[in-house]
Amino acid sequence: MLTVLAPGPLATVQDLGRPGWASIGVTTSGAADRAAHGLANRLVGNEPAAATVEVTAGGLRVRAGRTLLVAVTGAPVPVSVDGRAAPFDAPLTLSAGAELSLGRPAIGLRSYLAVRGGVDVPPVLGSRSTDSLSGLGPPRLTAGDRLPVGTLSAGEPFVDVAPVRPLPARPVLRVLPGPRRDWLAQEAWALLTSQEWSVTSDSDRVGLRLAGPRLDRARHDELPSEGLVPGAVQVPPDGAPVLFLSDHPVTGGYPVLAVVTTPDLSLAAQLRPGDSFRFRAVR
Repeated sequence: MLTVLAPGPLATVQDLGRPGWASIGVTTSGAADRAAHGLANRLVGNEPAAATVEVTAGGLRVRAGRTLLVAVTGAPVPVSVDGRAAPFDAPLTLSAGAELSLGRPAIGLRSYLAVRGGVDVPPVLGSRSTDSLSGLGPPRLTAGDRLPVGTLSAGEPFVDVAPVRPLPARPVLRVLPGPRRDWLAQEAWALLTSQEWSVTSDSDRVGLRLAGPRLDRARHDELPSEGLVPGAVQVPPDGAPVLFLSDHPVTGGYPVLAVVTTPDLSLAAQLRPGDSFRFRAVR
């Protein structure tokens, strides 16, 4: 077991999500930064689908119930074990009773704690992920929660020693034209891809609300609801775009001007309120 002593501002269990249920209104969900989630699992020898703890803005404290191999990745945070500094982006051993603490990230938002064997909470629709929009999966973690740890067959984990690029101070997200670009004013695409945008405080795992130049509509009739994907940049009537993340709704009725490329979704997941960034058009 891992016992949660303090969850920080928000900590949830996440894996690769529950694809294939959009027809009944269930989004994929899963780790917002899949690259960091995957690295954490590789560092402890897990399969990519093993569940990790997604920690938003640091502050997590857990106690090991037995000797465990763990790793912390994603937004860089100070890591300590029983008050002593411990490595980040590397495997480390927790003795039975040891306390692991994560500080606050100076850059980025979401860090990932993997434990060898994976966080073994009961799956819902094939996934252990917490979906903040629908409420499916385990609830957000609170002090006192006990997280069961799975078991793996005997053998040493393969340790990934590839260097990890630091998070950029001014990220650039690549975007493709969306299916409803023609519903926006002619200058909307140029504004989206040439101006700086900032993340507002009204943002979460569902999506990032953005502040910047107003994106006006060319058409004002009602658009029937249609499917949404992670990375969709939707423009509501107020002209302030929303960039959808892991827990996005499966349908929406506002035009999608652009879609962030899949490789850049992990970078988008590390943006926090107040951060500035740009979009760059790709073909």
